[in-house]
Amino acid sequence: MKLSFFKKSIPTLIFLGVFSLVGITVFYQLLLVEKKLKIYNPIDVNPKLVDASVKNIHKNHKIGDFQLINQNGELITNEDYKDKIYIADFFFTRCQTICIAMAYNMSELQEHYKSDNEIMFLSHSVTPVMDSVPVLKEYAINKGVIDGKWNVTTGPKKHIYDLARKSYFAVEDEGDGGDQDFIHTNLFILIDKERRIRGFYDGTEKEDMEKIKKDILILKKEYE
Repeated sequence: MKLSFFKKSIPTLIFLGVFSLVGITVFYQLLLVEKKLKIYNPIDVNPKLVDASVKNIHKNHKIGDFQLINQNGELITNEDYKDKIYIADFFFTRCQTICIAMAYNMSELQEHYKSDNEIMFLSHSVTPVMDSVPVLKEYAINKGVIDGKWNVTTGPKKHIYDLARKSYFAVEDEGDGGDQDFIHTNLFILIDKERRIRGFYDGTEKEDMEKIKKDILILKKEYE
């Protein structure tokens, strides 16, 4: 009697096993599909970080065109970052506070991704007059910057400050990029291949560096 019942139950058990396996697989796939990074537009960011000229933009925000000069005196534009995922920050070579930790963490990220041609780095000097090409070159050597991987840049102050406020949303204070204007921020900003913001991170915190690595894995899956 028990053996007969067991034989009758075998098809049911097989069905339940297959159904459970399929259900788990589908559920896992749904989790993967849902796990995408947010695309940030001005409306999604703290209003204090957004320049008044772009506050009302709800979609399709992209990093504006830029023309900067790197540590080798080379012109760096958006074209150098075409089809790349990159991390941007704002610094100055004489900074003795947050920039020290930020430079160390950016160097660590560069080391982590040094063999990954999809990932690049872009640092903007907020004291471009003082941070001339020779100064940037010395800084780059001291920080172990890899040419072609990480551009440490200078350029017109107003251009850099407009990028910080209107493109990257990196600073809370207002200003016009004039002689008395000064910005200081600890943010690392993750940019995708479409020049869209996909994440903000505290560049001084180790925990946030691990989060960047996890987020880049998620972002790269969008391009597979």
